[in-house]
Amino acid sequence: MLTELMNFLRACFRPRSEHFVRTGSDAGGRQDGLLWYKDSGQHLNGEFSMAVVQANNLLEDQSQLESGSLSLHESGPYGTFVGVYDGHGGPETSRYINDHLFHHLKSKWILLLQDLLLEQQTMSIDVIRKAFQATEDGFLSLVTKQWSMKPQIAAVGSCCLVGVICNATLYIANVGDSRAVLGRVVNATGEVLPIQLSTEHNAAIESVRQELHSLHPDDSQIVVLKHNVWRVKGIIQVSRSIGDVYLKRAEFNREPLYAKFRLREPMKRPILSSEPSISVHHLQPYDLFVIFASDGLWEHLSNQEAVDIVQNHPHSGSARRLVKAALQEAAKKREMRYSDLKKIDRGVRRHFHDDITVIVVFLDSNLVSRASSVRCPSISVRGGGVNLPPNTLAPCTTPTESGNT
Repeated sequence: MLTELMNFLRACFRPRSEHFVRTGSDAGGRQDGLLWYKDSGQHLNGEFSMAVVQANNLLEDQSQLESGSLSLHESGPYGTFVGVYDGHGGPETSRYINDHLFHHLKSKWILLLQDLLLEQQTMSIDVIRKAFQATEDGFLSLVTKQWSMKPQIAAVGSCCLVGVICNATLYIANVGDSRAVLGRVVNATGEVLPIQLSTEHNAAIESVRQELHSLHPDDSQIVVLKHNVWRVKGIIQVSRSIGDVYLKRAEFNREPLYAKFRLREPMKRPILSSEPSISVHHLQPYDLFVIFASDGLWEHLSNQEAVDIVQNHPHSGSARRLVKAALQEAAKKREMRYSDLKKIDRGVRRHFHDDITVIVVFLDSNLVSRASSVRCPSISVRGGGVNLPPNTLAPCTTPTESGNT
C-alpha cells in the first residue's frame, strides 16, 4: 500500500520535461525538448558531432569525448577518447563509467609506463583493458557499499563502447551491443563503405550463444528464447557489461533483490563478463569518419544507411541528422508521423524507441598523422539530457525486460 501511494505521489509531482529543458546554446551544446546536440566541435584529429535523444524517464545513455593528454602526465601521449555508455535498469552504472573510465585510462597508462621503464608516446591494449577492469571493480565496490540500503543497484548495468585515437591508430573496446562503424572511401569508385569495428555481445548473435554454451556446458538454460528474444538466463540480452553484479557475484543474487532477477539454482561461476573485445586499426587517408552509437540507433538504421547519411551531408549536424533518421524510422514502424512522435514525453517515449546516443568523429588525415607528442588544448564534452531541478520527485527506476535487459 505504501509503495502504491509513493508511486502515485511521484506521478503527480513529476514535472513534464519541457518545463525544465533549456532550448538555447552553451559551451556544452544545445537542448531542444528531449534532444541534446552539439553539431560541431574540433578534436585533436579533426571535427566531431554529438547528439543524444532521451526516451527513458531518466536518461540511461551517457557519453563523452575527451581530446588532449591521454595520461596524467602533461607530456602525453595526446589523442582523442570517445565513450558511449548505454545503461540498463537505471542510470547509475553508465553515470559511474562516465565519471571514472577516462581517469582510469589516464592513470593506468602512467603505471604501465613506470612498470616498463619506457617513454613511449602511444596507447596500448593492456592500458584499455586495465581501465575497464578498474571501472568494473570500482562499481562493484559501490554496489557493495549501497547493497543494504539500495539492493536493486545490483541489477543495474551498462554497455561500454570506447574509441581511442593515438599515433594514427584507432583502438576500439566494447562490452555489450553498442557499435562503432568506420566510413572508408573506396579509391576505385569513390564510394564510401561501412566497416564495423566493434564486436557485439548480444545473445541474438549465434556466436555469442555458442560462446555462452561453451563457458557454461552444464547449464542448458544459459540462453533462453523468451517472447521471441534471446536472453541470457532468460533475463538480459547482453552477455558482457559493466555492472549487473547480480549475474556475476552470487552474494548479490538473493533477497531483497526482486524475485525476477534471482536465479533458481546457485550461481557456480559468473554468468556475465566485463572483459572487453578490443581491436586495433591503423588509420589510412581513405578512412573518413567513425560513427559511435548506442544500439538505439542501430535498431533503426543499417551500417550503410548511417554511413550514407554522414557522407552525403555537411559535417556539422551529422549526429543530429542520424538521430532524426532513426526517429523517423521508429515513427514509420508505428505508422505515425515524426512530428507526433516528438510530442511524446519521456517515459512513454520508451515504448517507441530507446535512448539514442551518437558521436561522429571525423578523421583529418593531416592531423591524424601527427606525432602523439604534439601538444594540443584539452577538450571535454559530455552528452546531455533533460535536467531536473534539485529535489524534484522523479520515478524510481527498476530494471525491466525492455531494451538490453
